[in-house]
Amino acid sequence: MRYEGDIYRPPSEAESLILQATIGCSWNHCTYCDMYRAKRFRVRPLEETLADVAEAGRLYGDAVDKVFVADGDALVMDLPTWTAVLGACRAAFPRLRRVSAYATARNLLEKTPEELRTLRELGLSLLYIGPESGDDHVLKRIAKGATAKEHVEAARKAHEAGMKLSAIFLLGAGGAERSEEHARASAKLASEMDPRFVSLLTLTVIPGTPLGRQEERGEFAVPEVPALLKELRTFIAEASPTDAIFRTNHASNWLPLSGRLPRDRDAMLEAIDGALEGRIPLRPDWARGL
Repeated sequence: MRYEGDIYRPPSEAESLILQATIGCSWNHCTYCDMYRAKRFRVRPLEETLADVAEAGRLYGDAVDKVFVADGDALVMDLPTWTAVLGACRAAFPRLRRVSAYATARNLLEKTPEELRTLRELGLSLLYIGPESGDDHVLKRIAKGATAKEHVEAARKAHEAGMKLSAIFLLGAGGAERSEEHARASAKLASEMDPRFVSLLTLTVIPGTPLGRQEERGEFAVPEVPALLKELRTFIAEASPTDAIFRTNHASNWLPLSGRLPRDRDAMLEAIDGALEGRIPLRPDWARGL
């Protein structure tokens, strides 16, 4: 397998084959993100991607049951490219049961319902989408490229195509001054998008990013840890998806939680209250990271 630059994947794709069919992110304007800033976005030549699939099939074959298609928003690839990649994966990996990718609301809105249904029929079954916030003020400030309403519409299109969604929100994205609004709006958006999976990460300001420069100028401040825990509490208390698997297991978070929303709401709220009161220890700072 050939990889260019750093490769990122969701925690739940730890056992997946990572196939880098695109380089970088087609949007790449989010103010907090430095994952793809060193890369010029492009779709890899199809023959290279198919050669990697064939090689992985020879090396791993029956051992592969999940494929994650990288980089930042591989859904942007056109239908003929996706058709070839998904067909090659089915041929190379007899036990394949899931193909997934990062996506943006823009990617989903640009695809027709027929294209999305075709992709689902060919095996693309799970999309990871990161609104980060449900607050339009915050979405504009972090240059997410889509409004809350557009995220809801994108989720609707994915659902109608039969795809599962994993939605990612970012504690602290509203800054200290907009912490509560960010948490409440994010819970509302999670309810309206109704994903199968919901995960929360905690914002880490990276030097050199636009957000990092805002922090240096005193224009942005990450909420203190108690406020971040209160954001988490508000989100869990108010988010009401139909039945979502919920995680805060990413290394950036102070308090790892897992359960289902809304089923395990009360138990998770109790754990957060314990952390706020000092009865439940937080993850030590040295153990946290991106």
